[in-house]
Amino acid sequence: MKLPGHDAIARQADERVVTHRVKLPRKVVERPIRQVAKRLLMALAVLVATALIVYADRDGYNDNADGSIDLLDAFYYATVTLSTTGYGDITPVSDSARLTNIFVITPLRVLFLIILVGTTLEVLTERTREEWRLNRWRSALRDHTVVVGFGTKGRSAVQTVCATGLKREQVVVVDPSSKVIDAATSEGYAGVMGDATRSEVLKRAEVHRARQIIVAPQRDDTAVLVTLTARQLNRSAKIVAAVREEENAPLLKQSGADAVITSSGAAGRLLGLSVLSPAAGMVMEDLIQQGSGLDLIERPVVRAEAGKSPRETDDLVVSVVRGHRVLGYDDPSIGTLQLTDRLITIVRATPGAHVAPHTRPLPRD
Repeated sequence: MKLPGHDAIARQADERVVTHRVKLPRKVVERPIRQVAKRLLMALAVLVATALIVYADRDGYNDNADGSIDLLDAFYYATVTLSTTGYGDITPVSDSARLTNIFVITPLRVLFLIILVGTTLEVLTERTREEWRLNRWRSALRDHTVVVGFGTKGRSAVQTVCATGLKREQVVVVDPSSKVIDAATSEGYAGVMGDATRSEVLKRAEVHRARQIIVAPQRDDTAVLVTLTARQLNRSAKIVAAVREEENAPLLKQSGADAVITSSGAAGRLLGLSVLSPAAGMVMEDLIQQGSGLDLIERPVVRAEAGKSPRETDDLVVSVVRGHRVLGYDDPSIGTLQLTDRLITIVRATPGAHVAPHTRPLPRD
């Protein structure tokens, strides 16, 4: 067994970061500090422009202190004017200065206030809008797919599922890395940043209302803890987990996984098959790539096929799912097909034709 002891798992869980948050897909993402910096630069530019305008027409202004206007006085007047403070110690006295204040300084004052006050209002509005989007997303999320781990395995798994017709809005990615979550949201998936072994993180992903859960972390012990937590929160969802070591697969099934894929073993078997027959290896790789070439799908038996043998159907039947059993196409116990059966068939993938593979989870052994 490659898993650490219970004490080590407990210590690892205690050291994990509790912070977690939900991120929804956005078309344009700009950091708030960058937005504020841009607004401050714009406000500074307006202040400098106003001060230069006042200094250029300094003969039309009067300073109650010494009667003359220098560059410092121009900046002082621009500051108190744009901020609507208006002490009155420096005032426009000539007609040109007053006209400049009416048609130039006043619009600049309004622009200055819009920039500063607008930044605060935009931040508050953005927070309110984001909270509203998040609440609406949670209330509408039903029968979705949760993907724990968005590395090579998780990304390939969700791409395969989406190739069968699942919408990206129905996928929630859970990962402890903020960069990974940003990458997931940039592709149109919702993301939850946090440790998936904690129930509050999975609850943020609405895992209790999910139809299927893909567990693909980097470590086998993490996969076990995630599977245990997910199965505790959702008794009916289909859970598919990936492990590196084949000897850990039974533990994943005991933890509640419906299916366990050994990534290293599957890759090794495909390599061995390709050595024996490169053509067979190409066919197998084609079968596991949904949406192109040949696809391996699961579908219900249609009424026209009931009463026939698997060989008499139009599609190439590989197996028949009957109750709790998965039978080979040539199993004599099949007899004829029943309306309650499901077929695992090989079909030619056509653009725009999607077959949803998740109508009901396969029963666990």
